[in-house]
This record gives sequence, C-alpha cells and structure tokens, in this order.
Amino acid sequence: MKHARRIITTGAVAAACAAAVAFASAPVASHHPPTSRTAAGHAAPAADGAPGYTVEDFAYPGADAVKAQRGITLKRGDGHITLADCASGTGLLEVYSRRSDKVCFRATGASGRLTLEIPSVYGVKGEAGHETAVQLTTDGATQNLDVGRGEWKAAGEAADPDGREFVLVEIRTSK
Repeated sequence: MKHARRIITTGAVAAACAAAVAFASAPVASHHPPTSRTAAGHAAPAADGAPGYTVEDFAYPGADAVKAQRGITLKRGDGHITLADCASGTGLLEVYSRRSDKVCFRATGASGRLTLEIPSVYGVKGEAGHETAVQLTTDGATQNLDVGRGEWKAAGEAADPDGREFVLVEIRTSK
C-alpha cells in the first residue's frame, strides 16, 4: 500500500509540474496583432498569427527631409556617423562642397560608416577624435583619401589634375 501511495503521489506531482510548464510557455493574448517591419521600416501584419519581427535596413532616418533642405543624400550607415549642425561644437568632420554649405558630421563609437552623396566636394577636415577615410567618385575615377584627426585634405576637384567634379560617396571613421 505504501508503494502504491508513493507512485500516485509522484504521478500527481509530475502532472502538476507538466501543467505549470505548459501554462508558462503558452502565448499571452494581446490586444494588438503581431506585426513585422518591412524594408521601408513600416509595420506589416505577420502571417498566420506568427510573432512579428523587425528588419533593420540601416537607412538614414530623415534622409528625405535632409535632401530637400540641404541638397545632400544620406543613404545608409551604422549610426556612428551622424549629420551635425556645424555651429554645435568643434572637432566635427567637415565636408566642403561648391554646391552646398559646409556639411558637418559627428562620429561616435570606435568606428563608423556612412554612404551618402555630396556633389562638388573640394575638401575634407577630419574629426578630432577619429581617423577618417573618404571615397569620392566621378566619371569612372575614384579617389580614396585618408584624413587624420583634425587634418585638412584637398579632395575631389581640388585634388584632381583635371579639376573634375567629384561626389563624396562614403565616409568611414575609426579610433
């Protein structure tokens, strides 16, 4: 009889544990349907009630407004190089262009990357806390420049013997 009671008790405890695990792992009802993010960053319903997901496309936030206001195209980056107000401080990365006012960027973190388009670039001044590498292009030609901390470098048409108009297409920073 003792043996039967022990088997029944063990079975009851095991059933209670199984019920607790099942209850804890059951999905929680929500008043909001699951969503996912599309490549453009918009929410979209997830299929078959599956949990939603987010897709990071690394697109520069507010790029359309910057293009409309300043005439420069900010494409993609890792978030460690951001557009800055040139009057907001010293030591910023400065890009000089014949088509737009001086454009400044702030670098954060150990390294950063930003793809963009700034036409008619003729000079770059490095950010105070980071080494900078820039890439410019024109009709089949590419310029790759390394710019030291706080260093001024002629770029684009100012560094081209033919004086061609170059577009800044990439900025990379590192500590």
